[in-house]
Amino acid sequence: MSELEHTDIKGRAEVPGRIEPLAKLPVFWSLSGKRVVVAGGSDAAAWKAELLCACGAEVAVFAPVSELSPTFEALIRRSPPDGGGCCILHDRPWAADVFEGAAMAIADCEDDTGAFAFFEAAKAAGVPVNVIDKPEFCQFQFGSIVNRSPVIVSISTDGAAPILAQAIRRRIETLLPAALKGWAMLAHRLRDVVSERLQPGAPRRAFWERFVDRAFAEQDGPDAQAELELLSLTTENTAGPKTGRVTLVGAGPGDPEYLTLKAVRALQGADVILFDDLVSAGVLELARREAKRMLVGKRGGRESCRQDDINRMMIDFAKSGKHVVRLKSGDPMIFGRAGEEIAILEREGITVDVGPGITAASAMAARLGISLTHRDHAQSVRFVTGHARDGRLPANLNWRSLAEPGTTSVFYMGGRTATQIRDRLLEEGMPDATAVVIVSSVARPQERRWIGRLIDLGAGIFEIGYDEPVLIGVGDVFSGALSAEYRGAGKGEQYLKVG
Repeated sequence: MSELEHTDIKGRAEVPGRIEPLAKLPVFWSLSGKRVVVAGGSDAAAWKAELLCACGAEVAVFAPVSELSPTFEALIRRSPPDGGGCCILHDRPWAADVFEGAAMAIADCEDDTGAFAFFEAAKAAGVPVNVIDKPEFCQFQFGSIVNRSPVIVSISTDGAAPILAQAIRRRIETLLPAALKGWAMLAHRLRDVVSERLQPGAPRRAFWERFVDRAFAEQDGPDAQAELELLSLTTENTAGPKTGRVTLVGAGPGDPEYLTLKAVRALQGADVILFDDLVSAGVLELARREAKRMLVGKRGGRESCRQDDINRMMIDFAKSGKHVVRLKSGDPMIFGRAGEEIAILEREGITVDVGPGITAASAMAARLGISLTHRDHAQSVRFVTGHARDGRLPANLNWRSLAEPGTTSVFYMGGRTATQIRDRLLEEGMPDATAVVIVSSVARPQERRWIGRLIDLGAGIFEIGYDEPVLIGVGDVFSGALSAEYRGAGKGEQYLKVG
């Protein structure tokens, strides 16, 4: 079976993932020492010429000197006289003879007639061509660039929305530290040594994963000591396959945008991913394509694989040298049985790391625009399991404490026990008009919400259902949402809000 296939716990193969259609093929093109033609003297042409010089190209500019913008004049003045990265002015318009020996051709043309002429002449000479801001006369396009060279990120929207590409670039700029440039240069220096000392596969990948973890963890670029320490790792890893590791990763409530950077890095470095039934396809899309993905089906109230089987799989894969990601919905440290898994793995001598996730209650609060600890209403917040191992309401909950004023309670997995939750809170004196929200499939496309009073909780769960994951929030912090929905309606009515 190909490792690109997904499998469930019983080994059944699912349809392998495929690459979605691409508007353009992203290609990184070496122009060092190559001749490139730029026609026109505008600021836009100057920007392209400066970009090409930065790539080491020999840029031949064809434009009457009288048509050069001040920006272009300054670029030419500070350019070296020849060689890579130079920008040489030819004081005349372009003609058919300028394309000989050129690697590419770029022009800024005032009208479509001029653009068409340049486009056809370059094509006839066999030179790839781009006419600035005229997509119909472009064989290739420039993306919006994040420059940490030798790390380069280019973003394209296929010409549809340049502003969107710029916004994406700004987001990526904030994620990639400036020091990454130095780490990438160090990677270049170490590459041959690593290839010589370490076998292909797990040993090399283990080294580079540790390299990447360090590069993103440190604020500064690498110094001589860092290089020596990393080189020492290549000696450590030559002893043969070592025990792998396990990372418990929180996938959040469903929306991939709720993932942490740590979670994304773990997914992209995994050899094996054991994922729960509630993990969304969008989250799995961010994982390393070569990783073996196995559905282990942990879902409350439904048939799922045994925890012992999951534990054994983690141990076996890790002891064979794999990096195993145990991908859980929400936060693995909240109702995720992480404590049991960590204890078992540590007893086996397996290194365990945790990538926290956004727990469903936090996502619910964000989606509703409600602070769970609003100081006018609540001085504490409690996350409560809605069922015990046998599926019934937990017997050891302190219901008097949960019913206290100034407390916000969020019940996880409480769909089937909702009416019992209502009854116990009422027994302990919680007012029957206390605000309650029910949210099903929080942060997913099928999200549904019910807002009402504690006395009506049974009717609310009947409306929402519990086939999908359900959260029940109880407390005065939800009173604003309740008053907005009631609009003076009488007792016993339900208010279903579809998200």
